Amino acid sequence: MSIATVFEVVLATVVLGFGFWTTAVRKTYSAAVGFVAYGLLVALIWVRLDAVDVALTEAAISGGLGGVLLLGAAARLRDSETTAAEAPGNLTRACAAVLSVLIAAALAGAVWLLPEHAPTLAPRIVANAWATSLANPVTNVLMAFRAMDTMLEKVVLLLAIIGVWSLAPDTAWGGRPGPCHRADPNGVLAFLARLLPPVGIVVGIYVFWTGADHPGGAFQGGAILASMWLLAIMAGLADTPATSRRWLRCILIAGPGLFLAVGLGGLWFGSAFLAYPAAYAKPLILGIEVAMILTIAATLGLLLAGAPERSVK
Repeated sequence: MSIATVFEVVLATVVLGFGFWTTAVRKTYSAAVGFVAYGLLVALIWVRLDAVDVALTEAAISGGLGGVLLLGAAARLRDSETTAAEAPGNLTRACAAVLSVLIAAALAGAVWLLPEHAPTLAPRIVANAWATSLANPVTNVLMAFRAMDTMLEKVVLLLAIIGVWSLAPDTAWGGRPGPCHRADPNGVLAFLARLLPPVGIVVGIYVFWTGADHPGGAFQGGAILASMWLLAIMAGLADTPATSRRWLRCILIAGPGLFLAVGLGGLWFGSAFLAYPAAYAKPLILGIEVAMILTIAATLGLLLAGAPERSVK
């Protein structure tokens, strides 16, 4: 047995252990910490599968922004946990366990029954990859061969932030999302909020820019930028902008808006919707991704900040 195989077996065992512990532990905060560790370990699994783009997304969302969201929720629930209702009964636990086993068995069966040579469009994609001048096949697929799906994903993010804002009371509509955070100016959180964002911003921009030719892209870079922004907010070094700000709303619609404009341009000047002219495909895609990284960073940060709670001062 090779060292790589031993590492994979150990990694799979640890991931399963964290998954079981996260679902079985009673404390909300402990479960949130376990989920963050679980997400980071799953990112390592994606690396072992040579899916570096997926690994970056997993680490940024599950281990980063998702972890911040869960830890914040756990902090809010900490005071009410002692007064919460009794734990679920044995019947509820048994039903949940049986349902989990059935779902796992169904997924395992679906994987087991997959054909040995599944139908794929990969050869045709590789044969036409030259049209965009992008060396990263994942970015090539997302921005060219399934550009409609990618554009609609950004529309879903926009609808999600509208849905979160709609939960605000009428008196706070147009105000600042989330509570006003105050941290010890000499504490560890404030220190990290001063130290990490400059480095994180550079890393986020690099991950975005290198996504044209190497693993990375707008979503991963935007998630890193959102994490740095939230860190500064949680440390009290910055505050969330009022949702009524026109510049903020322009950023939120920049990604899907420019994507739609380029798509209509392809319909008007080219052969189909989102058909990039071969001579301008790469500049157009990079321009869309510049707008997308701003939209993604702002949307993810505001989604985690929550609904408007405070009026503009």
